[in-house]
Amino acid sequence: MALNLLPVAIAAGALLRLWDHRLYTLPLDEAWTWVVLFFGQEFCYYWMHRADHRVRWLWATHSVHHSPNTLNLSAAYRLGWTARLSAGPLFFAPLVLAGFPPLLVGGVLAANLFYQFWLHASWLPRLGPLEWVFNTPAHHRVHHASNPEYLDANFGGVLIAFDRLFGTFVAEQPGVAIRYGLVKPIRSNNPISIGLHEWRAIFRDISRSKSLRGALSAAFGPPRS
Repeated sequence: MALNLLPVAIAAGALLRLWDHRLYTLPLDEAWTWVVLFFGQEFCYYWMHRADHRVRWLWATHSVHHSPNTLNLSAAYRLGWTARLSAGPLFFAPLVLAGFPPLLVGGVLAANLFYQFWLHASWLPRLGPLEWVFNTPAHHRVHHASNPEYLDANFGGVLIAFDRLFGTFVAEQPGVAIRYGLVKPIRSNNPISIGLHEWRAIFRDISRSKSLRGALSAAFGPPRS
């Protein structure tokens, strides 16, 4: 998963340039610096992931991860290959400006994404009190659901705290069976169709738009599938 985000040439170059204009140079030999970096990275990841679901241009890449109609560990590395168009790492620019080296920010992000691998084990049960603080398989099952009751929820990486804080937390409901995949399921196994289906829809809707506002909405408004 980390490889899908880190080697984004335009964004990575921008972060390196921002480092030259950082406001501070933080001491890396102090424990508080690492605590702030962890929570700061988690905060930025939450908003990046939320934008992936609410901005269609970003969803075009991220939707590939949500396209499997079943959930298992292989879904963790089912990723879109058009991430260079989304510039996701720019969401972490505030950390670089605050004085965290870009490579360090990328390393902590990679650890965050590595943590999420096990969240795709759909057979794991609820984890008791840990559910209040951490992102768990139960929370991530909800995130991958296409049921109306579960859409656009649980965007956290390691923590679920920011979802609770910003109102995007939804608990798994015992009486609501989870339906995995996209709202409009993809039945094809063709990797080209899976990887480009939303991009085709975006450019189709742009071509049909009758105004600049309509075209911008088709590209950057909420997803339509």
